[in-house]
Amino acid sequence: MKKIFVDGSEGTTGLRINERLAGRDDIEILKIDPEKRKDNDEIRKFINESDITFLCLPDAAAVEAVSLCDDPDTVIIDASTAHRTLDDWAYGFPELSEEHEEKIKNSKRIAVPGCYASGFIALAYPLVNEGIIGADYPAAIFAVSGYSGGGKKLIAAYEEEGRDKKFDSARMYAWTQSHKHLKEMKKISGLASEPLFSPLTTNYHSGMIVQFPIHTALMKKKMSPEEVRDFYASYYEGKKFMKVLPFGYDADEGGALFSDACSGWDGMEIIVSGNEDRLMIASRFDNLGKGASGAAVQCMNLVMGCDMEKGLSL
Repeated sequence: MKKIFVDGSEGTTGLRINERLAGRDDIEILKIDPEKRKDNDEIRKFINESDITFLCLPDAAAVEAVSLCDDPDTVIIDASTAHRTLDDWAYGFPELSEEHEEKIKNSKRIAVPGCYASGFIALAYPLVNEGIIGADYPAAIFAVSGYSGGGKKLIAAYEEEGRDKKFDSARMYAWTQSHKHLKEMKKISGLASEPLFSPLTTNYHSGMIVQFPIHTALMKKKMSPEEVRDFYASYYEGKKFMKVLPFGYDADEGGALFSDACSGWDGMEIIVSGNEDRLMIASRFDNLGKGASGAAVQCMNLVMGCDMEKGLSL
């Protein structure tokens, strides 16, 4: 039985990790006294007593927590941005390649991908890796997420009684092109430069769509929408967390896709549409599932050698 510690269990990601771990008979949850959850001596004790520690903390606190780990056998799974682009940390998206899966399985340091980054990298990495688009492709991302991805303060702003009416409309942000997910989007996907990124949140709790438009004239290997859809189906074949929808799915849905359709689910859908000149590729998933807590637990399962979907909703 593995001993598990969740540092930052009061935050959204930590709470959702605990929900997914509840009722499992193969782990023991180490619970810190709430009054001591910011006491470094107490945190050090719990980290080093654990077999696996989840960090659900701001970046600086996550870096500090890693420094408290003295036990070389303790596995740290970090949900912050702090370690996602470091070569000595495994990037927690096992479906990308066999190398990614093996590194997660054998690493003591695992960085959980960001939610927007997960959606983009799932689309871009296979295309770059297989030479369908070049590393120099001028990528742009358009994405919408539920407000729960913004953390406690944004959740409170949306859910407070008598809230500001501006939260009834779409909240478009990251105008300065300095969003914290951009560095991992560039590095993990293999692109030479950071993509343009236009995210927004709106008035629902969880679920998201990440859209990656492509001009076929700029592809290294020009493909039709149907061929791109089949490429993804082949690339992710046998991956339980990845579901490539049939070509024409968007038309069957009336030409519209709803961004909260995967709320409460821990997998990811991929949808391909468009025409011979312009493709629209999208990923749809739960920003708290495959975009955060679900992905963290999936990595834990891989480290433990059990089914990756154990305790998760697929």
